Amino acid sequence: MINRETIDKIMDTARIEEVVGDFVHLKKRGTSLIGNCPFHGEKTPSFHVSVTKGIYKCFGCGKGGDSVRFIMEHEKYSYPEALKFLANKYNIEVEETVESVQDVEAQNARESLYIVSQFAANYFEDQMWNSQEGKTIGLSYFKERGFREDILKKFNLGYSPDVWDALTQDAVKNKHAEEFLEKTGLAIRNDKGKLYDRFRGRVMFPIHNFTGRVIGFGGRTLKTDKNVPKYVNSPESEIYHKSNVLYGLFHAKKAIRDQDNCYLVEGYADVLSVHQANIENVVASSGTSLTIEQIRLIGRFTQNVTILYDGDAAGIKASLRGLDMILEEGLNVKVVSFPAGDDPDSYMHKVGAGAFKTYIEDNRKDFILYKANILLAEAGNDPIKRAGIIRDIVESIAKIPDNIKASVFIRECSSLLQIEERVLLSELNTMRAAKLKKASAPQGRQQYQQHPDMPPADFLADDYEPIVEIPTSDEDKEQEMEILRLLIAYGHELVYWDETDNMYIGSFIMQNLTDVVFKSGLLDRIIKHYWDSIEKGSLPTINTFIHNEDKDVANVSINVTTSPYELSPNWENRHNIYVRHESGHLKKTILDGIYYLKKKKIGEIKKKVVNELKTETDPVNIDIILNKCILIKRVEMSIASYLGNVILE
Repeated sequence: MINRETIDKIMDTARIEEVVGDFVHLKKRGTSLIGNCPFHGEKTPSFHVSVTKGIYKCFGCGKGGDSVRFIMEHEKYSYPEALKFLANKYNIEVEETVESVQDVEAQNARESLYIVSQFAANYFEDQMWNSQEGKTIGLSYFKERGFREDILKKFNLGYSPDVWDALTQDAVKNKHAEEFLEKTGLAIRNDKGKLYDRFRGRVMFPIHNFTGRVIGFGGRTLKTDKNVPKYVNSPESEIYHKSNVLYGLFHAKKAIRDQDNCYLVEGYADVLSVHQANIENVVASSGTSLTIEQIRLIGRFTQNVTILYDGDAAGIKASLRGLDMILEEGLNVKVVSFPAGDDPDSYMHKVGAGAFKTYIEDNRKDFILYKANILLAEAGNDPIKRAGIIRDIVESIAKIPDNIKASVFIRECSSLLQIEERVLLSELNTMRAAKLKKASAPQGRQQYQQHPDMPPADFLADDYEPIVEIPTSDEDKEQEMEILRLLIAYGHELVYWDETDNMYIGSFIMQNLTDVVFKSGLLDRIIKHYWDSIEKGSLPTINTFIHNEDKDVANVSINVTTSPYELSPNWENRHNIYVRHESGHLKKTILDGIYYLKKKKIGEIKKKVVNELKTETDPVNIDIILNKCILIKRVEMSIASYLGNVILE
């Protein structure tokens, strides 16, 4: 167990913008940082990072938390694992009181998969550099391909001996369980129950997730036997899902952010060659068809993708059909094709790093125009083929969510295709209308989606309706959450009520809530926590709640204290319109919140008493109830007087 002092040091050191910035491309907007949410697919950024509060909040999917919660959600780590991740990032020594790091990792099955994968990567790398077979076969192969040693070491390349169970024997000898060798796909069990290595006699490409941990491998055979597959990849496992991985992203993510562009290639060797040309913002889909998950992974770091194609015409045409989904995700796509017979790897080694970089810069073309040129050249003068190609190109343009970009491409394609712009626009509108009609067609019962500004339904009451049912409006609960917001955001601040009296907002609110019964069980827990702190002589701050280990408390605190909207400084700077913020008038803000809550509560009591009066027949009890009504009326009038309301009944 990690001791409290270490946890506090990690929490104090970790910077939310740095932690999230390793995974999400953030841009400044007002006092917040925004980016595309890594937890759900989106084209318009709704993911906000508040540096001052040390929290993140997505107003699309609702996820929010601090640095530790982000790592837990993103990497699927436990709380201790996330703390250790941050400790490693900031070079903080982790002190544990009961179990050692090795013991904790040994007990965690998922962590064991990472451990055995890293062991295998070290083993393969050692074999290539230090064994006679590895140097003669593996290292010689890479050097003959023209790769420098620094590139081989940067990507931890290695060699798997051409022996049935060399890795398995060494792993077992080093106390790694056979179970994890199987689960990672490093070893396979035959019909007789014996384990043998999957990657025998191959040069090895470790695959890292973008925090740098080894999650899988690609192995290339050096044999010429056509019955032996050229490449063998790790199977899907608990830690490796190939559709969610881009080879080289760990080494490329900083350069992608810095250059605001990502080069996309097909294979492992292409990534190595482009890096050797001193271009580091490059990743590969590892020979698989590009997936939506991979595109969204790129979209976290940049909106600009440049695809490096080989010179094979058939391959280019096949790839064109799958790239429209990049446009659908709102990314800007450019294309560079290499001379016939060359791919990025072969061309870099043919012309050298300098000429390779120059070629890329000089031959980048917009994807739509590139696609149009390729298909037109194939169609020649055949009018039927040309008509089909025009529709194909307009279909690609229809997938671009930005109307301005789409209009620009329509204009350029009009000239290129020698067809009137209005005809292309008409076709574009027809396609978009058909798509919209399909999207809006009834799909059965839809789930209720709560407004992103409001806290999730399960934080509003213990007896909330299931999300598939649209809940009825409940202003009482909303007003309770408003009181919670004020308590968390301003409770530790001092307010001067008059010239001689001042009081902390938290204490004032709590004293005025003694006669209030709350519907939200969670709010009751927070109120109790507040009372306990006051009795101990301290007031909780906003960080006490948003960094709380109780996930429910942290989530509701983040929900009620964050908003996707921010007042533009242009109101004041350009138009001289000054908008008062509630923090500058805390006395009125707090009193309004309390009185509106009490107004709701007195309304509930009044309704209950009136119902009692309707059913009561005993004259004595009727008098008692009427006296209650008079008292309630007085309280109601007092509250209305402050709020400026008029009571009509």
